[in-house]
Amino acid sequence: QVQLAESGGGLVQPGGSLTLSCAASGSIFRIVAMGWYRQVPGKERELVANIVGGSIRNYGDSVKGRFSISRDNAKNMVVLQMNSLKPEDTAVYYCNGRIYSTETRHDEYWGQGTQVTVSS
Repeated sequence: QVQLAESGGGLVQPGGSLTLSCAASGSIFRIVAMGWYRQVPGKERELVANIVGGSIRNYGDSVKGRFSISRDNAKNMVVLQMNSLKPEDTAVYYCNGRIYSTETRHDEYWGQGTQVTVSS
């Protein structure tokens, strides 16, 4: 079994910055992709950013140029640096991982979510 542990989040003023971290632990054979999604009430969960195959970075259109994702392979961790935050970035942010726990078995995992609120 694999677990995703999130840290970071909280309240920040518009224009400010926050950092989210997510570490995968447990039975990890290989990580296919790790990243972050977000969700607000009444809307579908949307991609914020992820890293696929260790180097391909994908960003949601609304965060391009403001957010940056990086990965620490040794720690099975991804870090999301969020700059120039806007009120519309307010959401629950979920860590996501597509991970092989054995050579042949892979599953999608989710963290429990962390609240990010951008408000003055």
